[in-house]
Amino acid sequence: MKIIHCADLHLDSKLTANLDKEKAKQRKQELLLTFKRMVSYAADNGVEAILICGDLFDTKVISATARNTVLSEIENHPDIDFYYLKGNHDSDNFLSSEEDIPVNLKLFNDTWTEYDLTSDGKVKLYGIEFNGANTASAQVNFVPDPSDINIVMLHGQESEAAAKDKAEIIDLKAFRNKGINYLALGHIHEYKCDMLDGEGKYCYSGCLEGRGFDECGEHGFVELNIDTESGNIDDRFVSFALRKLYEINVDITGLNASPDIILRAKNVLSSSDASDEDLVKVVLTGEVDVECEKDIAFIANSLKDDYYFLKVYDNTKLHVDYDAFMLDESLKGEFVRIVKASELDDDEKADIIRYGLNVIAGGDIDED
Repeated sequence: MKIIHCADLHLDSKLTANLDKEKAKQRKQELLLTFKRMVSYAADNGVEAILICGDLFDTKVISATARNTVLSEIENHPDIDFYYLKGNHDSDNFLSSEEDIPVNLKLFNDTWTEYDLTSDGKVKLYGIEFNGANTASAQVNFVPDPSDINIVMLHGQESEAAAKDKAEIIDLKAFRNKGINYLALGHIHEYKCDMLDGEGKYCYSGCLEGRGFDECGEHGFVELNIDTESGNIDDRFVSFALRKLYEINVDITGLNASPDIILRAKNVLSSSDASDEDLVKVVLTGEVDVECEKDIAFIANSLKDDYYFLKVYDNTKLHVDYDAFMLDESLKGEFVRIVKASELDDDEKADIIRYGLNVIAGGDIDED
């Protein structure tokens, strides 16, 4: 049988951290459309079950469009069973009453729930929604039948990695050597798959679509192909996002003017994998002279039309050739010498000199 393991769709995300109102609205719709595309993929490829391992939604108040679309997709695909385990971003607002629950939508709660994925009961699915109070006991007390093909759904942070927020901790040690063939996880937004023990794997499918530049790279879901006779589970990551996000470093060491920086950036971008449908963050790096003319807004505007969205971040270091100012009798030379003699650290001196020289030259103190 074929199964899809997905998580962290974060439908109804605002997406306004980088995007303007119109693009944020479009991307919000694209997240929902990617869910629809995934369900269509499942129907076209004989997938019998979709495991949603938490954070289907991003907010406690779910829009009518997102709610109706998800329910419609489930109801219109009765041959696919949807197993939905809530994550730390989900709430009970998705389903207002038991009458709203389609027959092929299977839910979990704060105690272990078991489902038979095959008519002969040979493939078992288990899941529990952690709430803090039940976490430790649930992990210790879970004992499946090792003669079955056992799949477990959870949402939380694996204990080998540092917890970054309030998500529940999944202690992988508690699930080792219990006959688990595949531990389907949600919460980490990038794909990660490793051995749980000598027999089974644990896997984060990652999010379906990257939403910010902390979610660069490939995104999609995991497709499982289960041989019910041998118990073997073949898993493969399916890259499925409509758009990708890239953070691309551009070393501009030695350049002193915006046109040269733009040309360097275009050359670097053209050799990257980013397409005109993608979101790109250009990070300027290297060391530039303190008098370098570097207009970040102009550089970004010169590059943005080649991509769905582009931003430029300046991470360059400033170099001050103090010797060049030592004999300069102008206001500029005097200013540099005063700053050099101060007790500020080198980076602070460079920043002050940069802004000061810009003002002396008639520029705006806020110019980059």
